[in-house]
Amino acid sequence: MKNNIWLEKVEARTYETDFQLRWKPAAFFRAMEEAAVHHATHLGYDYFTLQKNNLAWILSRTKIKFYHFPQPGEKVHLLTWPKGIQQKIFFMRDFLITDAEENLFAKASTAWLLIDTNKRRFVRPDLLPGEMPDNDGKYALNEELEKIAHQNNLQEMGRFQAKYSAVDMMGHVNNTQYIDWIFDCFSFEQIRGSQLDWIQINYSSEVKPEEEVKLSIGRNSDQSYTVEGYNLTSEAISFEAQFGLKDSTAST
Repeated sequence: MKNNIWLEKVEARTYETDFQLRWKPAAFFRAMEEAAVHHATHLGYDYFTLQKNNLAWILSRTKIKFYHFPQPGEKVHLLTWPKGIQQKIFFMRDFLITDAEENLFAKASTAWLLIDTNKRRFVRPDLLPGEMPDNDGKYALNEELEKIAHQNNLQEMGRFQAKYSAVDMMGHVNNTQYIDWIFDCFSFEQIRGSQLDWIQINYSSEVKPEEEVKLSIGRNSDQSYTVEGYNLTSEAISFEAQFGLKDSTAST
């Protein structure tokens, strides 16, 4: 019997935590990606099965609201499920991330595209060889993942090249790597005493091996930040993101 809702149990590894003893933002993204992959495999839509039809999943958008950050060695439970189609093209998947006693770490919503691996373009959801459960509208984060408004006040903060450690099995920079790149643009003093409140990231175009990405960041009127990742090699926007920080004394 197929499980429409999937539970993944992991541990906050020491190498995934930062100098403030908190699970790094990218660790959330990596755990979510693995949970989604494992659930897709359970449902019969894993990478190798889809490849027989020249199809693959690509993460297009993610939004996470953070409540508490795991510390090294802490158990992390990820509950995840598909929640239907939005905006005609996105397969939606939500996540509840808690500790072993169901105390909340984060809520997240993700939007996935089905792509033709030969053309490297997305295809209609009805080309999936089967159906994904929609779980009757069950949600963790009840928000539409919209486009991120372009900002003109962005300042270049760093450049990153797609080296071996950043590239995944799809032959491009893994979605989680961009999260590390974003926070590598901030100094330790800027991060100290703050923690991530929420983040949304929209992926626009893939970054291939050896390509270089320029990250530009600006502060918005509501004290959130906007980030643009621009591929200097292909001359295309690779991703856009927005996030908010809060005082870490409010929650650890």
